[in-house]
Amino acid sequence: MFGIGRRRGRLALTGLVAASLLTMGGTATAGTDADRGRPSGTTDLEFLALNDLHGNLEEPQGSAGNVTEIGPDGKPVSIPAGGIEHLATQLRAERAKNPNSLTIAAGDMIGASPLLSGLFHDEPTIEALNKVGLDVTSVGNHEFDEGKKELQRMQYGGCHPKEGCYTPGRTFEGADFQYLAANVLDERTGLPILAPVSIKNVGGARVGFIGMTLEGTPNIVTAEGVKGLTFKNEVKTANAIVPWLRLFGVESIVVLLHEGGLPTSNAYNYDCNAGGNLGLSGPVVDIAKNLDPAIDLVVTGHTHQAYACNIPDPAGKPRMVTSASSYGKMYTKIDLTYDKRTRDIVRTSVKAQNTVVRRDTPKAPDLTQLLADWQKLAAPVANRSIGYISADIRGRGATTPETPLGDVIADAQLEATAPADQGGAQIAFMNPGGIRSDLQYAAAGAEGNGVVTYAEAFTVQPFTNMMQTLDLKGQAVLDILAQQYSGANAANPKVLQISKGLTYTTDRSRTGAEKIVPGSVKLNGVPIDPAATYKVSANEFLAGGGDGFAAFKTGTNKLVGGSDLEALLAYFAAHSSASAPLAPPAADRITFIG
Repeated sequence: MFGIGRRRGRLALTGLVAASLLTMGGTATAGTDADRGRPSGTTDLEFLALNDLHGNLEEPQGSAGNVTEIGPDGKPVSIPAGGIEHLATQLRAERAKNPNSLTIAAGDMIGASPLLSGLFHDEPTIEALNKVGLDVTSVGNHEFDEGKKELQRMQYGGCHPKEGCYTPGRTFEGADFQYLAANVLDERTGLPILAPVSIKNVGGARVGFIGMTLEGTPNIVTAEGVKGLTFKNEVKTANAIVPWLRLFGVESIVVLLHEGGLPTSNAYNYDCNAGGNLGLSGPVVDIAKNLDPAIDLVVTGHTHQAYACNIPDPAGKPRMVTSASSYGKMYTKIDLTYDKRTRDIVRTSVKAQNTVVRRDTPKAPDLTQLLADWQKLAAPVANRSIGYISADIRGRGATTPETPLGDVIADAQLEATAPADQGGAQIAFMNPGGIRSDLQYAAAGAEGNGVVTYAEAFTVQPFTNMMQTLDLKGQAVLDILAQQYSGANAANPKVLQISKGLTYTTDRSRTGAEKIVPGSVKLNGVPIDPAATYKVSANEFLAGGGDGFAAFKTGTNKLVGGSDLEALLAYFAAHSSASAPLAPPAADRITFIG
């Protein structure tokens, strides 16, 4: 059924899907009953969709906390947004208007989280989402940051296996909402590690949800996080489940998919289908075009973009595909009509609008109390000053491929691994996706302007990846740079952040690996020798070939050092003080031409 190559596995998975439908879907018979006897009329439904919260419970700071809006005059306006207290208030107000409402999500609700959640293995976020009223979500790649067992603990509860319970006498109870993982199979059993589907009864309307993460999850998560798991094709998985849903009388079908697209505009309220053209590209477009026509709606995530686009299904009929940015800065309000006679969503009725979570919205008191409880536990660690900066140092919010914060992080990692007893590194690489925020000059609390706290450093680098130093041939170094624009990264380039001393030129007019100008790659002014051996450091994710950088796997003589966060903390301690704060680097190690 899912192409896993074993008849036993296919039959077992079929049984699991059927069992899920029977336990969640009530007593409806298979879809062979005659039309007579069915009620007539329609029901108005509402879905409120989220994605990529990443444990951002407090108001996101810096550029990570802004959304772009096209104003009445047609000009872009930046709006501060987000904060779980505001989000809860707005979602509750929306649901009060329509009792036939569900709150749904498309993954990465946890993982890569700021300190308030990440310090406690995302228990605060699960508790917050319980209070917010989330009903169902797909898994995303970051749900696997700490592996299958920890994800299952998020679902079912229990104290952390090493750190125990954070409050004496209080056990973490897990998610009240359902995590779905239809395309994530246990290699040993061939079965999904969590429920593949969920059926919700909304005002008499039965709606089936299929939840999946992107098939490429193993390429963007540490090997330990996906150990023992198989990730199947999104289209084949969903299309195989559709007949089973329909067999059990479910005609209204929604896919929650942690994979996304890239809109032509960064404004959340742009017209995605203006002039009859699709203003969206990326993996989700081909996926949407091939999902079974019986699927009525596709809610997506992963790219942290905002869009609401109609994309033709295989039958040529428009089908809504949505995404609501990231970090809880907005949600998608989706209005639908359910036909009681056909038991199906009227496709032409589906309307979707991304809605900003505005900070002038009153805070939900119960969420404020929840945050206060966790903030009290985190305060001794979170508020510690670790360094000083003279201005904003942009990372996630930078507008250039090479970022000032990326340079700082790469330099910190080089400095941590350069001593002979730490690996003797000559070059350090940092993956751009591992830089989760900016460092903001303005004080976020009582620490004062220009002070960098432990919480802010953790928000930038929340993974605590261990540093690794490898022996790499010069040709492998050249291959790594070429892989920024080729292979797995050809469609969506990933520009690595590089340490001081390494320079090269990128020609924008060329394509793929040819973008790296021959002979331009130099270390301290000397061209890289393809036959020579270099000591190269990177975090364990990148050093393991993550993000499509397979050339790292040719490395030998691996030495494991401290964590990436420890390297950043040490760098600030050595290079900044109240009287001599660290200035943003020029970010000029890569020269772009063409």
